[in-house]
Amino acid sequence: MGIYEEIKYLIAKEHVTLTKISDILRERKYDKLTLSNLSRKIKNQTIKFEEVREIADILGYDIKFEKRK
Repeated sequence: MGIYEEIKYLIAKEHVTLTKISDILRERKYDKLTLSNLSRKIKNQTIKFEEVREIADILGYDIKFEKRK
């Protein structure tokens, strides 16, 4: 599953809209981030890791790396 599917899944699971996510990101530190820019970044898979981490935080998730067994 790619980043687009992962983010869309989590947003739907938490009953939040991408509009709300972009509003919160703009309040936090991404002043110039618009809904269309965020949507484009996610669809094109050009979103920065820090932005993904912020989205995960907004949704109440942590990103965790685990060593494969």
